[in-house]
Amino acid sequence: MAQLLGAASVVAISLAPAPVPTSRCAPAECTEWIAIGPGPARALVYRSHPLDEPDDRVRRALVVIHDIDRDAKEYFETAVMAARLAGGLDDTLVVAPRFASRDGLTCGDVLAADEVNWPCEGNSWRSGGTARGITRTSFELADEILRKLDRKNVFPDLNAVVVAGHSAGGQFVTRYQMANRVHERLGLAVTYVVANPSSYAYPDSVRPVAVNGRTEFYAPEEHACAGYNQWPYGIDDRSGYTGETSAAVLKKQLVSRPTTYLLGNRDVLPVDAFDSSCAAMVQGATRLERGRAFAEYVNTRLGGRHRVTVVPQCGHDARCMFTAREALALLFPRR
Repeated sequence: MAQLLGAASVVAISLAPAPVPTSRCAPAECTEWIAIGPGPARALVYRSHPLDEPDDRVRRALVVIHDIDRDAKEYFETAVMAARLAGGLDDTLVVAPRFASRDGLTCGDVLAADEVNWPCEGNSWRSGGTARGITRTSFELADEILRKLDRKNVFPDLNAVVVAGHSAGGQFVTRYQMANRVHERLGLAVTYVVANPSSYAYPDSVRPVAVNGRTEFYAPEEHACAGYNQWPYGIDDRSGYTGETSAAVLKKQLVSRPTTYLLGNRDVLPVDAFDSSCAAMVQGATRLERGRAFAEYVNTRLGGRHRVTVVPQCGHDARCMFTAREALALLFPRR
């Protein structure tokens, strides 16, 4: 649902559709293909500069993950607009992968030859799920993007990467943050910005409960909310990419990796594919409440140092969130 942009909290932008404001590529030339595994399976990404063409101007990169509508082009354009507003367009590489889906029913994306088809139903691509017909996962695609950025012969001065996502993309990022296997192996400083997801993956069985104005954490009665602790809401019954990592390691990675929860102060309505399942509702009544509670859980119970940034006057709207003044320094850090 579109939200009004408050002048006090965001940089003024035009509400009219705008072309991609970048000198690095024309709008029709801002895409390329990334092979998944040995091929021929491949995924489309939007990017502001070719990923295999050397460029010593690039100082940072923003990898932005789209929402449930799989509108990677719109997210790419929003991210490039945000880079321009932050004064970082000339030395920032923006990358927006597309998790395309075609099932003949709900999802009808047009797929190119050998383009990966991600399952439309459930939480599949948002939680590291496997693509149709191959054994590769959505998290492996993100791994490959980060490895491409971590090549000094291509981007010799790139040293900071932000992985950000809104809504379903926020679900992807919060789970990828705790589960990915490349973070500590890269020669890059990677941070994560999790914006307005409907749910989080708790690494143990407790969930938030309001008690006398405070948030405390208790394990719900299993019979009252069966499966509330199953992946991707909790740590049980994992498989594939996340199933190969122990619960203890996932918890450690969740705590140690630098993360900010970017939350809209008006994201309190059950709109835009809001998850109202029991497993989600035990995490909080609204997206705003769930984000604050999860950050408190990580910081107070696990000893983390994750940040919460609340954006005034923004609801469930990616453009409002990512072009807000509060977001720009997170998405385009100065190093």
